[in-house]
Amino acid sequence: MAYDDLRSLLRALEREGDLKRVKAEVDPYLEIGEIVDRVQKSGGPALLFENVKGSGMPLAMNVFGTDRRLLKALGLKSYAEISDKIGGLLRPELPHGFVGVREAFGKLGAMAHVPPKKVKPQDAPVQEVVLHGDDVDLDALPALFTWPQDGGSFFNLGLTHTRDPESGIRNLGLYRLQRHDKRTIGMHWQIHKDSRNHYQVAARKGEKLPVAIAFGCPPAVTYASTAPLPGDIDEYLFAGFLAGKRIEMVDCKTVPLQVPAQAEVVIEGWLEPGEMLPEGPFGDHTGFYTPQEPFPALKIDCVTMRKRPLLQSIVVGRPPTEDGPLGRATERFFLPLLKIIVPDIVDYHLPEAGGFHNCAIVSIDKKYPKHAQKVMHAVWGAHMMSLTKLIVVVDADCDVHDLHEVAWRALGNTDYARDLSVVEGPVDHLDHASYQQFWGGKAGIDATRKWPEEGYTRDGGWPEMVLPDPDTAAKVDRRWKEYGL
Repeated sequence: MAYDDLRSLLRALEREGDLKRVKAEVDPYLEIGEIVDRVQKSGGPALLFENVKGSGMPLAMNVFGTDRRLLKALGLKSYAEISDKIGGLLRPELPHGFVGVREAFGKLGAMAHVPPKKVKPQDAPVQEVVLHGDDVDLDALPALFTWPQDGGSFFNLGLTHTRDPESGIRNLGLYRLQRHDKRTIGMHWQIHKDSRNHYQVAARKGEKLPVAIAFGCPPAVTYASTAPLPGDIDEYLFAGFLAGKRIEMVDCKTVPLQVPAQAEVVIEGWLEPGEMLPEGPFGDHTGFYTPQEPFPALKIDCVTMRKRPLLQSIVVGRPPTEDGPLGRATERFFLPLLKIIVPDIVDYHLPEAGGFHNCAIVSIDKKYPKHAQKVMHAVWGAHMMSLTKLIVVVDADCDVHDLHEVAWRALGNTDYARDLSVVEGPVDHLDHASYQQFWGGKAGIDATRKWPEEGYTRDGGWPEMVLPDPDTAAKVDRRWKEYGL
């Protein structure tokens, strides 16, 4: 099973030699970011900074920086475990479309160990200390100024809780949070995100929106906050499914929301309609700075925490970063759900270099002319896959995770006058290449074998792929040691 809280995971990593305590004083202004980026890119251990300048709170970094650590945190041996488990929920009915996705997750509600459960405040470690009003001081929490042109200090792993003011549906999301002052946080709510929709509904009604942000949460909860779930599927239901147990929740002190009882720190506040502040620039996971824009400003009324809390954060920037394992987990976990929406798909891969949303490589068992083009448009219509800028479709015998093989197919199997589809559609809020914000050009490459019915009229048809003679290959396998190579 997944770990119940962050600190139990850190203890386990330390026992295995996969966590390093840094006792020297380190500066959250640029220095911590530089250290973590170097360690993460070299495949190094999780880090616990015990002496952060300006804060008495330890800071855990690079906790999910390798696939091994993220899998351990979630109690898994491989990402395929959850992929297979989700796939099992969908059989034998094999429902189609987003209704099918909701029905599949609806089955989880009948599983006693999945729905979150409420605990009393005295049983919630995160409410051991409660601060109100002028006692609130966000400067006591170690926020990171990571890159030279950042617009300020940010919390990069705060899990934001909101509710739809009309439906009451809860949302858990992961957004960067700029610390404006001791009691004010900037909410970077992008246009396609559920929390932004909640804020807009509240503003339209002239109402304040309650917000709670939790830091240092149980690993399954932290991962669930990153998962691109449909808006009416509860992230805490998914977290319980991942963890194999019910997530303990506690009522907040000053807002009508619930947060993980085993979190380290929670900040609570209300968003007033129309209260905005400039947010950014920020060195983002694209590897480029996103510009300064006005975003809602949250005034913090209450902070709750453990008696001796620690904070968790991540460094984002040019890949590879800690986003890598989180993105690979999402890719594998959601393959069965994507196959419900687009049943033609055999496998898919979202390269980390593309930020997981700029490119999708999709393999299909081609059954009819222009099948690849049908799949491209189906993927562009599949929830957050709509933001994908490039789709490369290959045949089922291509390993979508082998980028060398994919490149060989894409570069060799295409006549760009016929096999390149160019369209326009929505792009990620953070995309800097589109000529205007929120929408731009997209491309699909049909790198499959072409059929005569598709207009391929060359004599002899599509050529055979060069492959070794199977009998000779088996013989060489048997005798390999004899060659002394």
